[in-house]
Amino acid sequence: MSRDSSGRRQRSGGVRMRVQRQHPQRQGHRIPGRMAWHSLVLLPFLLATVSGNTVPIFNMSLVYVPEDLELGQFAFKLEAYDLDKDDILTYGIRGTDSFYFLVDSSSGNVTLRNSLDRELQARLTITATVSDGVNNEVSLTLPIIVEDRNDNAPVFWNLPYNAIVPENSTLHSIIYSVFANDSDTGNASRVSYSIEEVIPDSTENRQLFYILPNGSVVLNGSLDYAKNTFYQIKIRAEDGGGLLHNNWIIQWSLTYLSLTIEDVPNLDPRFLNEPYSGSVPENCPLGTTVLTVTALDRDTGVNDEISYSITNSSIPFAISATTGTITVSEPLDREQLPSEEVLLEVMAREKNLNIYGEVAQTRTLVTVTVTDINDNKPQFYNCSLSNCDFSASVQDNFRGSIIEHSSTRLPVSNLNIVAHDPDKGINSSFKLSLQGPNASAFNVSPEMIVGTGEVQLLVYDPSLVDYEISHVMVVQIIANDTGNPTNCCSTATVTIDLIDTNDHIPEFPQSTYNLSVMEHSPEGTIISSNITAYDPDSGVWGQITYQLLPENLLTVFTVDTMTGALLVKDGNLLDRETRSAYYATLQARDGGGQVGTTVLEITLLDANDMAPVIIGSYFISVEEGQNISTQIQAIDNDEPGNLNSKLGFKILPGLFSDNFTIDADTGKMQSKEPLDREAVEDERGRMVVTVEVYDHGEPQQSTPVNVTITVGDLNDNVPVFLNQSYEFSVFEDSPGSSVGEVSATDADRTEINSRISFLLQRTSGSSNFLIRSSRLGPGNYSGDLSVDPDVPLDYDTLQQKFFSLEVVAENTAADNVGDKANVSVVVHILDVNDESPTVLPDSLQDVFVAENGTQQGVVHTLNASDPDTNHSLVFEGLAVTCFKGDSSAGDVCGDWFVLAHNGSLLVNSSDIDYEVCDRVLLMLRAEDLYTEKGNRYSQNETLRILITDVNDNTPVFQAISETFVVVPEISPVDLQVATVKATDADSGLGGTITFSIVSVVLLEDNGVSRPFGNLFRVVTTLDQGVYIGSIQVASNLDESLKGQYQVTVEARDGEAPVHSAQTVLNIFTVDNTYRIRLQFITTVEDVQSNSESIKLALTTVTKAAVYVVAIRTVEDTPDTKVEAKSVMEAYFVYSNGTALDVNQLTTLILSDALGLAELVKLGLTIIGPGEVTKPTRDTELIGIIAGLAAFLLIFILIMTLVLVLTTRSYKRKLSAMKALKVATTFNPATAQQGAGIPGTNQYNAEGANPILNHPLDPSHDLGFHEDSISVTSMNSLDENTVNAPADDDFEVKQVKVQPTDATDKEVLVAALNLKEPTKTVYINTTFTTTDL
Repeated sequence: MSRDSSGRRQRSGGVRMRVQRQHPQRQGHRIPGRMAWHSLVLLPFLLATVSGNTVPIFNMSLVYVPEDLELGQFAFKLEAYDLDKDDILTYGIRGTDSFYFLVDSSSGNVTLRNSLDRELQARLTITATVSDGVNNEVSLTLPIIVEDRNDNAPVFWNLPYNAIVPENSTLHSIIYSVFANDSDTGNASRVSYSIEEVIPDSTENRQLFYILPNGSVVLNGSLDYAKNTFYQIKIRAEDGGGLLHNNWIIQWSLTYLSLTIEDVPNLDPRFLNEPYSGSVPENCPLGTTVLTVTALDRDTGVNDEISYSITNSSIPFAISATTGTITVSEPLDREQLPSEEVLLEVMAREKNLNIYGEVAQTRTLVTVTVTDINDNKPQFYNCSLSNCDFSASVQDNFRGSIIEHSSTRLPVSNLNIVAHDPDKGINSSFKLSLQGPNASAFNVSPEMIVGTGEVQLLVYDPSLVDYEISHVMVVQIIANDTGNPTNCCSTATVTIDLIDTNDHIPEFPQSTYNLSVMEHSPEGTIISSNITAYDPDSGVWGQITYQLLPENLLTVFTVDTMTGALLVKDGNLLDRETRSAYYATLQARDGGGQVGTTVLEITLLDANDMAPVIIGSYFISVEEGQNISTQIQAIDNDEPGNLNSKLGFKILPGLFSDNFTIDADTGKMQSKEPLDREAVEDERGRMVVTVEVYDHGEPQQSTPVNVTITVGDLNDNVPVFLNQSYEFSVFEDSPGSSVGEVSATDADRTEINSRISFLLQRTSGSSNFLIRSSRLGPGNYSGDLSVDPDVPLDYDTLQQKFFSLEVVAENTAADNVGDKANVSVVVHILDVNDESPTVLPDSLQDVFVAENGTQQGVVHTLNASDPDTNHSLVFEGLAVTCFKGDSSAGDVCGDWFVLAHNGSLLVNSSDIDYEVCDRVLLMLRAEDLYTEKGNRYSQNETLRILITDVNDNTPVFQAISETFVVVPEISPVDLQVATVKATDADSGLGGTITFSIVSVVLLEDNGVSRPFGNLFRVVTTLDQGVYIGSIQVASNLDESLKGQYQVTVEARDGEAPVHSAQTVLNIFTVDNTYRIRLQFITTVEDVQSNSESIKLALTTVTKAAVYVVAIRTVEDTPDTKVEAKSVMEAYFVYSNGTALDVNQLTTLILSDALGLAELVKLGLTIIGPGEVTKPTRDTELIGIIAGLAAFLLIFILIMTLVLVLTTRSYKRKLSAMKALKVATTFNPATAQQGAGIPGTNQYNAEGANPILNHPLDPSHDLGFHEDSISVTSMNSLDENTVNAPADDDFEVKQVKVQPTDATDKEVLVAALNLKEPTKTVYINTTFTTTDL
C-alpha cells in the first residue's frame, strides 16, 4: 500500500492483479517467448496506478441449459462484477458454439437463437467476453451443459421387420426380436414394448402373440397357413416418460412386424373342379384321352410334386402319373362292361412325406361314360323280363304248350322268351317275324322291340291247333336289326306241345285195403305209401289228387293229395285202450273233376304207454332195535299177457336204501338189520324208502312209492363235549363278566333223553367261577362260564395268571340217569391297559433334511413304548413351527413334512427352502389305541428338523451408486480404486463368495476399445454377511490414456454346483493432460506444512477432489517477475470422472474472491499447466522490447484521460455518500430480508445489495481509497455448489456448500468450517447497486 502526495491511499493492484492477468493456457500448449510477456505482466500495475480502474471478473464457471428451450427464450445470464461500480459492462460471446445463442450486450442475458439437441451435442463451449470500456476485454471459456429432455421417441433399429415363421412353430417360441433405442437418458431412455394390433384383426389373432420386455415376440397359439399366410403386428415402443416443456411426456413409436407364415407339408393334396366325368365311344382306339384330373398341394407354400394313380383293379383305363390324363388302355365294349358308366378311383400322392412322416394323398371318383355304337344283333333268352340275366348263354330253342283248339290270340303257355339287343337307343331297335311249317297257325307279338322285350306266340287259326292231327307244332321267330346290315338277325325255334282234354275216370286196383298202425305213432308216420289210382288222360287230366273221407277222421289221419300215401296226423288220438280200429274211404280225383274211391280198414297195435298203478299207502312204526317186513302191491293196464303189463320191483338209491331189501317179482320188502333211532336225522325218527314198480315193455314205464318207517327212541347215548379241552381269558377286576362257553351234545333224539346239565368239579380256584346251562337245540347244550360277582380277580396278586377247572356234563332223564362226561377248562387272567405310552428319547434326536426336495420318502422314524401287555401305538403331529435363524418364518414349512401314524417322518414337498426356513419344530405325541383306563396319550414332545443348505443360489451383486475415478500418475500398486459388494443366500461354502476379474477393456474417448490384462486385481473380504471385492491396482497405469476402464468382475460361490454372476464397473481415468502446476512464493517446507490448508481452500473453490502429485522446489522460473520458490502439481477430479483443466481451474478461482484471497495468503502466485517449456533468451529480449514500446504508447493515451477520470471518480463517490445517509434513516426491522437466489444476480428482498449485505455505519470509512481486493464479495454465487454431471443426467442443485460426492465429504466439510458465519445485516430496499 502506498500514499500519494496528498496523503490518500493509492491502489497498487498487488498480487491480485498479477494472478488475475495470469491466464492459464491449454494443456500441453507450449508458450514461446515467455520473456516477451514479462513486460505485459507489469502493464496492469501501471494502468491501475495511473487510472485506478480494475478489470471486470466473471462470476460463473458452468451453465446448464435445457434442450427443449424455445427459440428466443432466456437461456442463461452472463454474470461478471466490477469493483468500479460506475463502469458499464458490455457482454459478448464468440466461438463455434455461439451459433446457438444471442446475448444482450448490456444485461448479459443470453437467449436461444438456434434449437438445441442434446443427442447431437451434449456439451457446448463458448467464449464469453466482458468489457468495462476501460480495461482490456476479459474472456471466459464457458462450458454449457445441455440438459436432457424427453424429446425423443424410441427409434426402432434395423427396420423393416420381416420374418418368415414356419406354421408348425411350437407354442411359446420366440419368433422375432425387435429393438428400439431412445437416445434420451435416464427414465426417458427405458423402452417398453406392447402389441397394439394384429392384422388381420380378430379375437383369436389378438391373442396369438405377445411381446416380452426385451422386445421378443412370442407365439401364444398355433399357426395355420391355410387360415392366414401373413400377419402384420403393430408394435408400440414407449419410453418411461420425462419432462418436456415442463410437462411430463411419454414418447412412443409404432412399427410393424410383418410375419410371413412358411407353409409346411401338413395337409393332403386336393383335387380341383370336382366332380369329374367324361365319355368315350366303345370303339375308340387305345390311348384315346378321356379327361384330365388336376390336384394341387394344399400346402401352397410347399407346392410339392404330385403323382396320380388309379386304385381300381381290372379297368380298361390308365392315368398319367405326372399329368393326371386318363386314357383308354384296353379295347372297350360297352355291352361287356357292368355299366356304361365306369367309376374310377383316382389317387393323388405328394412326392415327399409330410411333417408326420406319412404319405400325403387324397382320392376322387371319376365317372367315365362309354357311349354306344350299333355293333350287336338282337338275341333270344329263356327268362322272364323281370329277372333276365343277359350275361347267360343265348337260347335258340324254346318249348311251350297250348290246349288244342284254343281261341284266337291266346298265347302259347310255358314260353319265357325275351329278345334283347345290348346296344343303346335307336341302335337297339329290331323287328320280329315268324317262319316255319306251322307259322300260319300263330302270330308273334310284338312285332317291333327297342332294346329288350318279352316275345309271345298267339293263336292265329284255332282250327290248325288240333291234338288229334299233331301232338307237336314248330315255328321260327326271326329278330332283324335293320340298322346293322352286316350282323342283323337271330332265329329262335319254338316247339309247341298240344294239350289234350279230360275223358277218363281214375280207378283203384282194390276196392278194400286192410292196414295197421302202432298206437300213439308220431305225426307223419306212414301207414301206407302205395295206394294209387290210374287215369289214362294226358297232362292235367291225367293228374290225380287224393282225399280221405269222412272228414272227422282228418284230425287223426291225413293223406298225401298227390301220391295217395296215408299218414298219422295226431298220434295222441291213437289210443288202443280207447279205440282199437278205424274205417275210411280214399277218394281219387283227376284234373277234370272225375272221381274214383276205395275202402280202408285201419287196426291199432298196442304200445307200452301205461305205467304201473300202486295199490294202497305204506306207513310203518317200530321201536329202535327191531326189524320190519311189508308187501308192495301194484297193477298195469296195458294189454294183458305181454311184457307191457308184466311188473317188477326195486328200491331206489336214497338215505336209507342200504338198510332194506325187496323181492323184484313179488314186491316183498324187509330190513337188513335192527333199526337205530340215532342213525335217523329226522326229529321224529322217520325213515323214508322209495320203491319203484316198473313193467317190462318198451319203453319201460314205472311208478315210485314211498315207504315211511317211524323208529322210536331209547336213552342209550352219553353226553359228548364238542372240544377235548377249553381255554378262555378274562380281564382282571371284572366281577360277573362272562369267561367263555363250553358245549356238549347227546345223540339221543328225544328231548328228555338228550337233556344235559353242567357243573364245576371242586378244584383249586373253582369257587371263583359259576356255570349256567342253556339249551341251544335238540341234544345241543352250552355251559356259560362266568366270574363270581362276589369275587374280584387281581392280575397283580395272582401268582399264576390262570385257573385250571373241570366241567362235568350229565344226562338228567327222569327215568334213566345216563353217564357223565368231563372236560378240562383253563381260564387266563388278562391285564387291563391303563398305562400311558412314552416316546423314546433316542428317536427325538435332531433330523437333518436337505432342501429342495433332494431327499424323498421316510427321513426319520419315531419309536414309543407302553408297559401294558396289550397296546397299539400311533403317532400324532400337533403343531409345526418354522424358524429362520432365531426369527419366526411364519407357516411356510407347514406342509413340508408328514408324520405317519407308524412314526415315519416323510418329506411331503419339493419346495423345502433353507433360505426361507432352516429349522422346523414338530410337536407330537404318541397314542395307545387300546387304552381302557387312564390317559391314552404320551407327553407332548418336540422333534427338531434341521434343514441343510444346498448350493442353489447365485451370488447377487448389490447396486453400485458410486462413480469410480483413477488418476494413473498417483495410483500406486495395491491402491484401491473401486469396490463391489455381493451376497449369496446360501450358507457354508455355498454362500462363500470369491471375486475375480474376468476382463479389463479401456474404452477411449474416440470410441476405440482396447483390452488389457493384469491391470487390476480384486481382494475379497467379508463384512457382516456382505462380501466386498476391493478392486486394486495390480500394475502401473499408463498416464497418457484417456477414457474409462470397463472392468468385468465375477462373483463365484465355493460349492458344487458352482454358481457365478458378473457385473461391469466403469473406472474413469484422468490422464496427465489434467495435471496443473501451482506456483508458490513460499518455500517447499512452507507449502508442505500448509498443504492441507491449500487443498482445503482449493476444494472449497472448485468443489473437486484435489490429488497432489508432488511438491518441489522451482529450479528456474523465468516466466514471471515474481520469484516462485516452490511448485505443487495436482489433479482436480470430480466424482463423476471429469477433471478440471488449467482454464477451468483459473476461472473457478478468479470467480471466488474469498478463495482467491485465501490462496494468495497461502502463497499462490501462478497457475499453469503441468509442463512449461522455457523460452530462449533471444525470445525473452524481443518480448521485453515489444512490451516497453507498447507501454510508452499506452502511457501517452492514459495521461490524456487522467483529468476526465479523476473528475468522474469524485462525482461517483459523492453520490454514494448521499445514498448512504438516506439508508441510515430506515428501520432494519421493516426491511425485507432473504437469502439470495443461488446462481443469479437477483435477491429475495427487493432492492437488496450484495455489497451492503452487512452492517453499515455512516461514520465508517467505506474504503473507497483502499484496494478493492480487501472488500469481500458477498455475491450469492460465492456459495453456489455446482454438481458435476452424473452419467447423462445433468442437474443443478442450489444448496448451501455441500459435497458433491461421498468421497469429497470430509474435505468439503472441513473447508466449510473455516468460513465465517453469516452476519446480521441491514438491507435498504431503496438503495440499489446503481446508486454506488
